[in-house]
Amino acid sequence: MARVLIGGTAALLICIFLSPKFIEFLRRREFGQHVRDDGPQGHLIKAGTPTMGGIIMVIATAVPFAILSDWNDTRTVGVFGAMLACALLGFVDDYMKIVKRRSLGLRARTKLVALAAISVGLWLLAHHALDASDLRLRYVDYTVDLGPFYPLLVYFVVAGTTSGVNLTDGLDGLAAGCAAIVLMAYVGITFLSGAGSQDLELALLAACLVGGCVGFLWFNAFPATIFMGDTGSLGLGGAIAGLAVMTQTETLLLLIGGIFVIEALSVLIQIVAFQLFRKRVFLMAPIHHHFELKAWSETKIILRFWIITAIGAAIGFTIYAHSLRSPTESSPARPASTSAQPARARVADLACSRSSCAGGSSCRHTGSCR
Repeated sequence: MARVLIGGTAALLICIFLSPKFIEFLRRREFGQHVRDDGPQGHLIKAGTPTMGGIIMVIATAVPFAILSDWNDTRTVGVFGAMLACALLGFVDDYMKIVKRRSLGLRARTKLVALAAISVGLWLLAHHALDASDLRLRYVDYTVDLGPFYPLLVYFVVAGTTSGVNLTDGLDGLAAGCAAIVLMAYVGITFLSGAGSQDLELALLAACLVGGCVGFLWFNAFPATIFMGDTGSLGLGGAIAGLAVMTQTETLLLLIGGIFVIEALSVLIQIVAFQLFRKRVFLMAPIHHHFELKAWSETKIILRFWIITAIGAAIGFTIYAHSLRSPTESSPARPASTSAQPARARVADLACSRSSCAGGSSCRHTGSCR
C-alpha cells in the first residue's frame, strides 16, 4: 500500500516540477500545436501552444514505477510495455506533424498496423500470465471462451481505447482529467482483485499513471499552457487498454471509460450518417465540439464530461466488486461438517436405538417404544 501511495505522489511531483522547464524547451524549439481552420473558431488562439507534453507525463510515470516495482508480474510488464509502445507511436506521429510539418502525421494504415503489432505483444503476455482466452461478462456473471478469436478482442480494445482517448483530447484538460478518473478506478479494481504482490504491482502502475495525469493537468487545465499530443493520448490509451485486458474487464471498460466510447461513437455516427444520407447528426464531431458550437463554455463541457466519467467509473467499479462476491467466483463452498454433519447428528440423537422398539428407525421417542 505504501509503495502505491509513494509511486503516485512521486509521479505527480515529478510532472509538476519538470513541466515548466519542459514547456520552455518546447517553446524554444517552436514545437507548437497546429490548429485546423475548419475547427471551432475559438481554438485558433491556441495555435502555437507547446505540444508533445505526453513525453513528460510518460517520464513522470515510468521513473517511480521502474524504481519501486519488483518486476515480477508479467501482467504489469505487459501494461507498462503497451503504454510505452503506444506512446512511442504517438511520438512519431507528433514528430511528423510538428518537425516534418506534415499536418496529418502518420497514415491511418500505418497506425493500425503498429497497433496490431502492439496488440499481439499484449496478447502473448496476457496468455502467459492469465492462461485463458475468456471474455468475462461481469454484468451477468458469465464467461465466454473466445478461443482463437481472443487476440482479435485484444486488438479491438487497444485500437478502440487509444482512438477514444485521442479523440477526447480536444479541450484543455479533458483527456487528462477523464483518464485520471478511469485510472483511479483501476487502482481500486487491482486492490479488490487480491492482496498479493502481483496485484499491488498493477495498482502501483495505475497509481503512477494517476499521479502523472494529475501533475500534467496542473498545466493542461484551462487555459492550457501545454498539450499532451498524440504521445500522451496514445500512451494513456495503451495503458488503460492493457489494464482492461490484464484485469479481464474488457466489457466493463465500456462503462469505466464510457466518455471515450461516446467520443468515438460520435465520430463514427457522423461519418456513417454523412456517407449514407449526406446529413450530419452533430454540428461537429467529436461530440465535445458539438457542445462548443451550441455555445457551451469550454470549462462547462470539461467539468460535465468529468462528471459523466466519474459516474461511469463508479458504476463499473461497483459491478466489478459485486462480481467478485458471486458464489461461482469468490465464495468458497462451506464445508459439509459445518452444516450437514450437525444436522445428521441431531437426527441420529432423535432416532430410537432400542432394539425392542416397535417403531424402529422411524421412532422419535413419541411413546411407541415405551
